[in-house]
Amino acid sequence: MFWIGVLAVAVGLIVSIALHEIGHLLPAKKFGVRVPQYFVGFGPTIWSRRRGETEYGVKAIPLGGFVRMIGMFPPARTDQSPESATEDRIRRRGLVGWAKNVADDAREVSLEEIGPGDEKRAFYQLSTPKKLAVMFGGPVVNLILSALLFTIVVSGIGFPVATNAVDSVAACVQTTGDGECEADAAPAPSVDAGFEAGDVIVSWGGTPVEDWTDVSAAIREGGAEPTEVVVERDGTPTTLTVTPTLVEREVTGEDGSTTVQEVPYVGIVSAVVREPQPLTEVPGVVGQQLSATVGVVLTLPQRLASIAQAVFGIGERDPNVIGVIGIGRVAGDLNEANAEDGFTAQLFWLLTILASLNMALFVFNMIPLPPLDGGHIAGALFEGGRRQVARWRGRPNPGYADTAKLMPLTYAVFILFVGMGLLLAVADIVEPVVLT
Repeated sequence: MFWIGVLAVAVGLIVSIALHEIGHLLPAKKFGVRVPQYFVGFGPTIWSRRRGETEYGVKAIPLGGFVRMIGMFPPARTDQSPESATEDRIRRRGLVGWAKNVADDAREVSLEEIGPGDEKRAFYQLSTPKKLAVMFGGPVVNLILSALLFTIVVSGIGFPVATNAVDSVAACVQTTGDGECEADAAPAPSVDAGFEAGDVIVSWGGTPVEDWTDVSAAIREGGAEPTEVVVERDGTPTTLTVTPTLVEREVTGEDGSTTVQEVPYVGIVSAVVREPQPLTEVPGVVGQQLSATVGVVLTLPQRLASIAQAVFGIGERDPNVIGVIGIGRVAGDLNEANAEDGFTAQLFWLLTILASLNMALFVFNMIPLPPLDGGHIAGALFEGGRRQVARWRGRPNPGYADTAKLMPLTYAVFILFVGMGLLLAVADIVEPVVLT
């Protein structure tokens, strides 16, 4: 069950990545951009096949994908001759010189891809709305996938809901770590009262109950006093008398703080059923997930710092940020833990993980830094905004934005992402997130 869960999420993640790239591919082709390659994964090619002008394939490292479009960067605007420009590049020194050379190299590679007849098919020649459509396409696909998966989870499968039916009856009050009764442990009040698995609680202390929330509230209000409980057993109403015992439990307040209090204990466990929710509940669930994911991304530097400290034994691991290894572990653990509850419970958690991953892919890719989609979107918005301002002021068209100048930043961000991936991989191994 563990490895089935790992495999299911791995396949789902690869499919999500593939569909993300299709979100870029289709509008690019629609707008006439030549797309030489569409690949899922990085590294050595495992399989590929050419269809028309595009090579489709799969690479060995399934940690992403790419759609290669010709002419991503516009040519530099310069009055220098090619010979003097080359001499100028040779003379450049230092970090600034390196950055300029990197930008020049990116422009050259981009322009070399434009062959005869492709002059009007370069990405940089698209209008701003078309550039935005191409770059938004991938993240929006992940957002749609997340919403569809959450719809299946919320309205198709349903949330687990505790009912007013009794699933099991505890044998005693004090138990060991493995659930066995401790020596000389007192019988649970539910045993003395005569509760049985399958009983449906109709009323508690004279108060009608419809679900487990009502039952819990009635138990708290009744305290440790003898209480009459009406249950339906095999279709027949039966009256029981139960005297709860007080035990110490951690209680969470409205502000999130926990305190140890004495609470009444009966010793019954409610039966849980899955109740599909109306479709009107889906937007709220998607919105909550979006808000939570944005919150994690905005605080990512602090979270990574705490994870680095946890790796070296300083502090606790942040469970909200995990890498690929951690995702696989969580998926396997959840699939294994829910094996006894059946396929529906396993499917619920696997789809929830995939829905959350697609939401994370959407939010993360919207960060306005290259090489992420958000970086290209920011470049297109800057270009379009500059042109609009020029129109308002009656000035000439300023032309294309020289996004090749961002290549040094691209390399820096890429190195940061590699470092983040390595840190999370180490943390997922030495300080993994453990489900409780």
